Amino acid sequence: QVQLVESGGGLVQAGGSLRLSCAASGRTVSSYAMGWFRQAPGQEREFLATISGGGTFTNYADSVKGRFTISRDNTKNTVYLQMNSLKPEDTAVYYCAADLRTGYRGTYYQKNGMDYWGKGTLVTVSS
Repeated sequence: QVQLVESGGGLVQAGGSLRLSCAASGRTVSSYAMGWFRQAPGQEREFLATISGGGTFTNYADSVKGRFTISRDNTKNTVYLQMNSLKPEDTAVYYCAADLRTGYRGTYYQKNGMDYWGKGTLVTVSS
C-alpha cells in the first residue's frame, strides 16, 4: 500500500504556471511508475503524464505536451507536475497515481490508469 498526497493546486490566471507535488508515504516509490491525471466537472478522468521509476521514460497526453512536465525526486519520494501556459480548460481536480508493479508500461496507462490514487488537488485557471 502507498498513500499519495497532492499539493500545489490553486487559482491562477490564464498563461500562468503552477507546480503540483505528490508526496508518497507508506513505501518507497523509486522503483515504480507514477502519473498525473485530472478530472473536470462532468467529464471523465483524463490521462496527463507518467514517468518511470528511475525517471528515464515519460509519456504525455497530446493536450499537455510541451506545456506540462512530469518529474520526480526519489530522494524525497515525490513526483511533480510543472504546468506552464495554463488555459481555462485546464481547470480540474488533479490526481497523482502510482503503479506498484515493477516495470514501466508506457502508453498502457493512458486508457487503464493506475492502481493507487491520491485525493486530488483543485486547479482553477481564470480567463
